Order: sequence, then structure tokens, then C-alpha cells
Amino acid sequence: MSPPRASDGPRAGSRGRSLPAIVGPTASGKTAASLPVAEALGAEIVSVDSMLVYRGMDVGTAKPSAAERARVPHHLLDLADPAEPFSVAVFQRCAREAIAGIEGRGRVPLLVGGSGLYFRAVVDGLVFPGIDPATRALLEAEVAAVGPAALHRRLAGLDPAGAAKMEPSNARRVVRALEVAAITARPFSSFAEAWDRYPPEAARAAGIDLPRPVLHRRIERRVEAIMPGLVEETRRLLDQGSGFGAFLTATQAIGYAEAAAFLEGRASLEEAAGATVRRTKALARRQLAWFRRDPRVRWFAAGEDGAAGIVDDLLGHLRGEGE
Repeated sequence: MSPPRASDGPRAGSRGRSLPAIVGPTASGKTAASLPVAEALGAEIVSVDSMLVYRGMDVGTAKPSAAERARVPHHLLDLADPAEPFSVAVFQRCAREAIAGIEGRGRVPLLVGGSGLYFRAVVDGLVFPGIDPATRALLEAEVAAVGPAALHRRLAGLDPAGAAKMEPSNARRVVRALEVAAITARPFSSFAEAWDRYPPEAARAAGIDLPRPVLHRRIERRVEAIMPGLVEETRRLLDQGSGFGAFLTATQAIGYAEAAAFLEGRASLEEAAGATVRRTKALARRQLAWFRRDPRVRWFAAGEDGAAGIVDDLLGHLRGEGE
């Protein structure tokens, strides 16, 4: 991957293949800040968000508006229907194509988002083993018959390091580890070795850091503002069918599952909003924990107006000023 070529972009020449990025928790104001930053860098935005890939899920995911996308080109939005199988490996391939196209136009790819795994898939080229439905089906039938502990013992014999990092009762992870070993002839744990390495030349990332009370208030205000629109969006998706109802069982469908509960009479609107706030705060904690492990992220303190108030600081870092 060649470095960004815009003359006013980050000083990638001295940092190898570094990709500029704005990362941070949900509701921290990344979108608002990314637009002026992208314009100043001569950049196009590459979303690294696991939920923005789904078509029709706009309100609940705070997807950039049509006006924002017209202002700065955005990539990796609306790639799949909610009920369509989609994986980080598919996202990785799409990201590589998008970045190659952006750089081919002489522009800068600016990564923006809060999904740490998707971010690392792009900047670090993590390897994600494929799947084999037949092998998985056999293992799932076996775990149903004899229990996950028995398969965990088998895994311990094949891959002690991998088995030590998962609970024997976690059937899903045990099955996945055995599936990977069967189809790759490699221990599952060998694929995780790269996850502990953070090549400094791969990315130049600015992280949005808000005091917890401020972040919580921003989350609460966002949920209050979007709840009516989220309910209508969920109603429309449910009416369309296409398997969206099954998608609501996924843990990542924050807000949509709660809106569906309201529409089905299983919760009041206030209860649905409260549950959405709680799950969103938990998501923000997980996002921060993920990004704080990455030494390449330089954190910038923001206030009540979020990242929109620190655009100059973010831009200076991404340009490599003051180094």
C-alpha cells in the first residue's frame, strides 16, 4: 500500500505506510470532526464501524447523512443487508479495495470509526481464518451430544495455548477453534500472535477522550433525540422482513432490539430508551478498552461538544506537526 499522496496530508513519507485515523467511543463526535479534518487533508473517509455497513440502519447507527457524504466522500457504508452474512474478513477486502481506489486518485484515506477490530483489520492486515460449514456442523452436533468440556479437552491436546484462553463451557469459541484447526492445519492461537503487535508505521491515530460523565451525557442526549426516528426505522425494517427479525437477536443490534420490544408491546418507550442508553454506555466502555491497548493512538481531551471542539488538535497530529 503506497503512502498518501496529497501534498497537505500527513507526513507519511517519514512514517512508511501510516494511515491517518480518528477513533474513539460512540457519541464522541467523530463524524463532526472528521469532515473538516478530511477537507484539510484532501482526504476521503473510510468508515471502520461494524454497524455502518448495514443498509437501512441509519438512525440507530448515527450514519453520516446524505449532506455529509456529499461534502466528503465516504466509503464502506451500506455494504450489506442486516440479515445478510457479513464478516470482518469481507470488510477487510472491501477496505483494501476502497483504500487502493482513494490513493489511486491521489487522495488520502482517512479512517474514522469506533470498531477496534475493524480498525486493526485494515491497518495491521490481521489474518482471519475462513469457515467450513460442513466441519462446523459436525462439531456443533458433537458439542450438543457430549458437551463443550469434552471438545475443550480435545482442543487442549491440539492447541494448549488457545484452550487456556477460553472457558471450557464456551461452546461457540471451542467449536470455532477446532474448526480453524481442522481447515487450516494450524493452531487457532497462532492466528492471534499478530494481535499483540502494533507496528508504529502502520497508523497515525487520534483518539477522542471525554470524561466519563460527559460521554454519558452525550449518549443520553443522543438516544433521547433519535428514539422516535429509531422506532420508525425499526418498524420499517420489520415490515420489510428479509430476516431482519433474526438480526435483532445479535448483541450488536443496540437500539433496534429495544425499539422492536416497544413495537411488540414488551416494553414501554421509556424502558426501551433506558435499555438503549445502558447498552450504548457498555459499548463505549468496550471501545475505549480496545483502543487504549493500542500504543499508536494519541488521545486528545474533548469537552461537552465532543471532537468537534478539538479539530485543530486532531489535524495537527495527523499532519505530524510539532514532531
